[in-house]
Amino acid sequence: MISIVIPVYNEEGLIDDLLERTVSALDAFTSDYEIIVVDDGSEDRSLPNLLKWQSNNPRIKVLSLSKNFGHQAAFTAGLEHASGEIVGMMDGDLQDPPELFQKMYRKITEEDYDVISGTRTGRKGKSNRNFYTFLFHLFFRNVAVIQNMENTGNFSMMKREAVKALLSMTEKVRYLPGLRSFIGFKQGSVDFVRDVRTEGEPKMSLTKLFILASDAIFSFSRFPIKFCLYLGLIGTFVFMCAGIYVLIAKTLGFAVIGWSSTLLSIYFLGSIQLVSLGVVGEYVYRIYKESQDRPIYFVKKFYDGNSNK
Repeated sequence: MISIVIPVYNEEGLIDDLLERTVSALDAFTSDYEIIVVDDGSEDRSLPNLLKWQSNNPRIKVLSLSKNFGHQAAFTAGLEHASGEIVGMMDGDLQDPPELFQKMYRKITEEDYDVISGTRTGRKGKSNRNFYTFLFHLFFRNVAVIQNMENTGNFSMMKREAVKALLSMTEKVRYLPGLRSFIGFKQGSVDFVRDVRTEGEPKMSLTKLFILASDAIFSFSRFPIKFCLYLGLIGTFVFMCAGIYVLIAKTLGFAVIGWSSTLLSIYFLGSIQLVSLGVVGEYVYRIYKESQDRPIYFVKKFYDGNSNK
């Protein structure tokens, strides 16, 4: 069986088109599937619209979370409730084409891949978000300790063994595309051009995208802590040279009278210390989050067509 996990948040205007296209795409190559739509604490009519579909199609299951826990937590909840031997992931804004699941499925079953990721070769429309995403992937490619992550997101399909490996990592601050790459297995990709959103506003604001990017960088790169180290070494070298210059200037009697150099040195070294403290504080915060060991989501109700527990 194939399970497709789709998180939604305040997407009432897209629900009908989303499920119509997803059901049609899956019906084209299989009859043994389930679609798990995770309602991530929506405040509009997303949940009633989902339940209307669920009442007419037993293959559609709705997982309602107790509040908005975030994109990665919603995906995790769906993965943990999926029962298929092959599990797909897709955003709920229809920028990822569900019709591509057939190609992913064939690569898994016919070419024996364990993980297939959707690789974006372009994006329709023009937006500042496209530029920011390009910069992130360019930067992440050069600092990450994992490979083959450029222009990939949540859109993917995996065998059950890969899903089990992914879910075995119980960290609280999660970046699923990175974790999916980290687990290894035989990984492949399919190319596609990402579509524009046809309804509503993006739920991933620039602030949320920045937070997700920082989660990726802090989780899969040593760059932040190495940056502090290099910055400190540069500062030490610069002011060691400055100190030698001051001593020579004092000795030869051409030292400039004033406090400018002293103030500049204090500000520069102070800035290095603040940046370093901020990076260390981010790591400490993440350690604290892990030590709390709180669940990353709570289920309000699971409408699975049977017990609707």
